Amino acid sequence: MPLYLDGVFWIAVSLAPLMLLQRGLQKEVQLLFLYMTRRVDLSITLFSVLFFPGVLLHEGSHFVVARLLGVSTGRFSLLPRPVENGKLQLGYVETSPTDWVRDALIGSAPLISGGLFVAYLGIIQLGLLALAQVFFSQGIEAFHQALRTALAQPDFWLWFYLTLVVSSTMLPSASDRRAWLPLGIILGVLLGLSLLFGAGPWMAENLAEPFNRVLKAISSVFGISAALHLVLLPFIWLVRKLLGRALGLEVVI
Repeated sequence: MPLYLDGVFWIAVSLAPLMLLQRGLQKEVQLLFLYMTRRVDLSITLFSVLFFPGVLLHEGSHFVVARLLGVSTGRFSLLPRPVENGKLQLGYVETSPTDWVRDALIGSAPLISGGLFVAYLGIIQLGLLALAQVFFSQGIEAFHQALRTALAQPDFWLWFYLTLVVSSTMLPSASDRRAWLPLGIILGVLLGLSLLFGAGPWMAENLAEPFNRVLKAISSVFGISAALHLVLLPFIWLVRKLLGRALGLEVVI
């Protein structure tokens, strides 16, 4: 793969783990609340309260972008409700039918706003990229010292919580992605025609590097999000297992 397109690789290796870890963490949190309360309705309520900041940003982004693009909105909800296949929908915004471009922008809004939020908190407030650089360049001892310094910062756990719940809810749902395929096909056809008519060298010289930088920035956000989920998931799993064993409970999914 050309160096100016290595962002495609980093997107792939960061997004796939994030999707798996996100589903795993949300499942374990739901099970933990179910073990604690032994009531489905109460466990759903606790889960929705825990992830409320992320849901608010997700659905609010849909709503604001739809209004900015002149698309009418209908019902707006931040309350959880069960949907098909036993899944839980934490919120929704109804929008009027529109063209593929605006539909795709509305569907992408939570990923953009959530990504910017995670990038700011993860890099500026939590200093996660700096911690990673210390780990890889200076070793374990220096990393432990840097981590202790980071943990001592005011409001560290608040920023950690907000970064986690936003990153866990920022990925677009299936309904959010409904316009991506037709729009992608159109863009692919336009790209193919551009290459056919000889625009390839110009695009490689002027567009490839900026596009690659965008992809690498997005992969950094996905990487930060995946790292946070990876840190918390084993702990939640262990607590849920120990609690289930103490109470003699086991949920088969």
